[in-house]
Amino acid sequence: MSTGKYTLVTGGAGFIGSALIHALNQAGNSDIVVSDILGMDEKFKNLVSLRYADYIEADDLIELAEDEPEYFDQFDTIYHLGACSATTERDASYLIHNNYEYTKILASLAIQKGIRFVYASSAATYGDGSQGMDDTLEDLHTLRPLNMYGYSKHMFDCYAQRMGWLDQIVGLKYYNVYGPNEGHKGDMRSLVNKAYEQVTDTGEIGLFKSYHPDYTDGNQMRDFLYVKDAVAMTLHLGNTPTANGLFNLGTGEANTWNTLAEAIFAALNLEPNIKYIEMPEQLKGKYQYYTCANTDKLKSTGYDTSACFTLQDAVKDYVQNYLVPGKHLGQEEV
Repeated sequence: MSTGKYTLVTGGAGFIGSALIHALNQAGNSDIVVSDILGMDEKFKNLVSLRYADYIEADDLIELAEDEPEYFDQFDTIYHLGACSATTERDASYLIHNNYEYTKILASLAIQKGIRFVYASSAATYGDGSQGMDDTLEDLHTLRPLNMYGYSKHMFDCYAQRMGWLDQIVGLKYYNVYGPNEGHKGDMRSLVNKAYEQVTDTGEIGLFKSYHPDYTDGNQMRDFLYVKDAVAMTLHLGNTPTANGLFNLGTGEANTWNTLAEAIFAALNLEPNIKYIEMPEQLKGKYQYYTCANTDKLKSTGYDTSACFTLQDAVKDYVQNYLVPGKHLGQEEV
């Protein structure tokens, strides 16, 4: 039922944010305010096919939060997906400002005003997984993120836990999300996006060699989550008032990079042609060899993870309906 209020989506021109707006549009909702930093890249293309009521730059939004908090009275839900998502970003001060301080301000305001607040954390907060990947963890300080991006997300999770906010807000620990609308992300694009270019250019896909005795080349494992499933999970939690705290968002199934590469070739009706390449030195000590989401907490809220795309079906949808024709979400419906 409509409340007569708006939904705020920060990072709304980005990958998951624009996919979330697309899903809201499909549900008949265009009462949306989008916030982002459009800058000089191609993110604006993600918005072209979407319907929303207003747009505001991220710097202007945070000024309103600090100086004119009544601006936020128009919202009943905030999906805070805006952040620096580059796992290779080395400017710690930049990450603290964008991923920690900004989130603290918005979350505090949302709680004061009774606005539903859903924010993007990350599975990167779990580090190498040696401390487990448990979204019911009572003491988050036992986790050891491997990079500054993961740590900036971890800092807010810990702050929210310390402040007692996690019983009022939702934090989303996204696993390896891929799908349409990620083309602007440069080196942070998924392997599917990068590999599609590799195949069209060279006929082969390059995967990192393994430097771990338990994993042969290409058999490092990830929980790959299609963006359409990531958005469905996000909206489910946003619309379930009794669901609060941190949630792992993944399929609950780990696949190898080899399996993913083979699915890309299959979507293009080509025989697999995989080459194993050296991993950059700066990644070797920070590389996750295995990730898999325990989705029991998500399922306890009533979400059916068995409805997720299979890896093969998701890759086929992405490659054939978006990458090959060069389309964004929303354009496929025209």
